[in-house]
Amino acid sequence: MRRKTLDALLTTAGLVVAAVLLIAGSLLAWGHNFTANEVHSQLAAQQIFFPAKGSPGLASPEIGPFLNKYAGQQLTTGAQAKAFADHYIAVHLKESTGGQTYSQLSAAAQKAPTDTKLAAQVATAFKGETLRGMLLNAYAFDTMGQLALIASIVAFSGAGLMLLLSGLGFVHSRKVSPDVIVKGTDRSTVAV
Repeated sequence: MRRKTLDALLTTAGLVVAAVLLIAGSLLAWGHNFTANEVHSQLAAQQIFFPAKGSPGLASPEIGPFLNKYAGQQLTTGAQAKAFADHYIAVHLKESTGGQTYSQLSAAAQKAPTDTKLAAQVATAFKGETLRGMLLNAYAFDTMGQLALIASIVAFSGAGLMLLLSGLGFVHSRKVSPDVIVKGTDRSTVAV
């Protein structure tokens, strides 16, 4: 095969790869923006605020060290959602249910259907665990959005590199004589 032909094939393949990476990078960037906007707007709509700085709500050693940095802020990000779910809701659920989960309390309530205190604990656990799960889902989607951003940066960088290499390939193909042949393996020397 002629060197000029090989250069043209490799350079064209490089341009195709660059185009694919540009498309992938664009889709990943869109995915990041969509996810970030949805997480923010959905969390903001809930009107959840962290306790104010110095308030009793942050006094617990299981809460304060994790939430002091967000004191008084509205919950609008995935990181805030995780902190609130793991270090505010979970702590209060543990206190109000004695560390039992909704399923454990529900099973106990079925055995004692007239116990109103237990029924109230079941309702609290259900609501708390549901809200906690929703906040952790927001955190998960926010994390996926951040990963999409990183992947888009990698894709755009790869596209830039492929464009550079393809440009160098075009320059090289102009300098190569049309008569240069790429040497391959001599098939007569290969053992059968």
